Amino acid sequence: MELQDLNVVVIGAGVGGLAAGALLARKGAMITVLESQEYPGGCAATFFRNGYRFDAGATIGCGFHDCGPMDILGKELGIIWPVSLEAVAWQYRHQSLNLDLPSQRFEILEHFPRSAPFWKEQAELARLLWHLSEGGLSWPAKGVRDLASLARKGIAGLPESAHLFQFTTKTVLEWLANHGLDSDPDFVRFIDAQLLVSVQTTSQYANAVNAAIALDLPVSGAYRVKGGIGRVSELLSKAIEDNGGAVLYRKKVVRIDSVRRQVFGIETADGAAIASDFVLANLSPESLALLTGSENKSAVVMSECPQWSAFVLYLGMDPALFSALPTHHVQIIGASGELAEGNSIFVSFSFDDEPDRAPAGLCAVTISTHTRPEQWFKAKEKGMAAYLELKRAFTEHMLDVLSEQFPQARDAVRSIAAATPVTWERYTGRFQGLVGGYPQTSLFKVRGPATLFDNLFLVGDSIFPGQSLPGVVTGARRAIELLLQRNEKTGREQQ
Repeated sequence: MELQDLNVVVIGAGVGGLAAGALLARKGAMITVLESQEYPGGCAATFFRNGYRFDAGATIGCGFHDCGPMDILGKELGIIWPVSLEAVAWQYRHQSLNLDLPSQRFEILEHFPRSAPFWKEQAELARLLWHLSEGGLSWPAKGVRDLASLARKGIAGLPESAHLFQFTTKTVLEWLANHGLDSDPDFVRFIDAQLLVSVQTTSQYANAVNAAIALDLPVSGAYRVKGGIGRVSELLSKAIEDNGGAVLYRKKVVRIDSVRRQVFGIETADGAAIASDFVLANLSPESLALLTGSENKSAVVMSECPQWSAFVLYLGMDPALFSALPTHHVQIIGASGELAEGNSIFVSFSFDDEPDRAPAGLCAVTISTHTRPEQWFKAKEKGMAAYLELKRAFTEHMLDVLSEQFPQARDAVRSIAAATPVTWERYTGRFQGLVGGYPQTSLFKVRGPATLFDNLFLVGDSIFPGQSLPGVVTGARRAIELLLQRNEKTGREQQ
């Protein structure tokens, strides 16, 4: 079937689904995006509440650097991203230690001078990985064509690409041990804090290759998206519509209809039935299984490591609290040194020159932490009182951690709301509110876009290479690659 005759339905207006839809629409395919909410973005949306525009989850733009995934995507789609490079990506704080993370690692090297060889090696790996990812990555490989594509990129990257192989099965902790850094608890804690927010696990389990590019974010560039991170999805939605496609809101998908290995249509909660030649599902594997009713348990399991959800506070605050900071993002590790369940928080606040983000004289603040979802759903089953008590306890604990570094924090709060895993499940449709993608522990146990259906592919942070704007855009290109291969094969079979 010719591309201009393809009817492609995208389930979910997250960045991965919108990027795939926009690229296909640009090529001539007929694209229909179905989104259950009133606005696009999913976990990278910006929403309005009580006079504030809050970033829902993701708050930092990345991948917009020259020849980065977002830069290339924008040029292909004719989008000029409303971004500006931040001088300091974020500030890391633990007890008396304050480290600014700009594009140069001067403060890190000053505080951890023995880490210089490690950062030199990381920079070399990241540079290679950014180059190899240009135009997408055919991984996990699904045949001779993919292997040939990877071989061409590998050969073109010689001799540096050969150096990459020794890291493919190594954990970050093993990598640190090679440089004698595994015995430095402060440095390991710093690295673990960065990995937890970027690859959803810590150095003991994180794969070194995944970590090399994740640790590169401050160097490659953290970008401010004017108007909030949701502007990225808004512009991608517009690109779809400008190329003849449609983005339909309040369209919650309740069922995917199929015969054997072929999906033929989508049903929505309002009773609509939409035919499709191909479906791109911007969903977690667990949520997809609930819609199809056919994926078995083994096909749903993403990782041996438990997955995370998030607890997020949305605060209206007096910006004077943060006036001395060189950045609009702060990562705080509580005095205990532990990371998970509220002891590691990421704080982002809106800029002074964006009056639409908050009422006059105030700023919109997002504070997030990792949490396991099971406890939240168990509390909800016990009753609203138990659920609200857990919510109150998490809120107080996060404010305690914030107050360790900003003692006047509670006095600066003007309004407060919170999102739990229960909220995330309701808002995103993700099973148990799982967000942030899968723990990146292995290059060889990752899920690609393919599903049990020949014409249905996953996009988003649940497939390789995982979370972040560049991650889901790279994954979207892989989904498109497999879709086009399948369409080409179907065309040959019908001749």
